Amino acid sequence: MKTIYLMRHGKSTWDYAVSDNDRPLKERGIEDAHLVAEAIHGLNLKIDASYSSPANRALHTAMITLKDLSFPLHKFQISNDLYDFSGESVLQFIKELNNDLNFVFIFGHNHAFTEIANTLGSQFIENVPTAGFVQLNFEVENWKAIRKGITQKILFPKQLRS
Repeated sequence: MKTIYLMRHGKSTWDYAVSDNDRPLKERGIEDAHLVAEAIHGLNLKIDASYSSPANRALHTAMITLKDLSFPLHKFQISNDLYDFSGESVLQFIKELNNDLNFVFIFGHNHAFTEIANTLGSQFIENVPTAGFVQLNFEVENWKAIRKGITQKILFPKQLRS
């Protein structure tokens, strides 16, 4: 079985004159990343490897989340293929994962993550919000073989706020 965890970056700001790649998280984005990470921690997920888009907002969300999960950063990598908004590069990235990995956590962007969740998952999601988390399970042994899987878990910050 193969499992992919998708987490969209936290809420970012347009308040700075920087490139899209360099846009930082807002305070709410930081808070939401911690909130979702805390909920994920309670799931006791297995994670073999983690990858992030190189964009500042995705990378910062990854660092917050993985630190909160006590994930060993030597199993973390940045991939330019994840700086994708359509989902095509992300899907190709997933299908090319090493088959020794069974549980992979990816940090990236919309519309790509909503597209992937709806194309590969079993539950329609109108929009994966900022800091939103989706777990997809596949009954295959080879990443190249993934088609339609099961949407196992959805965690959005809005559901977690008291």
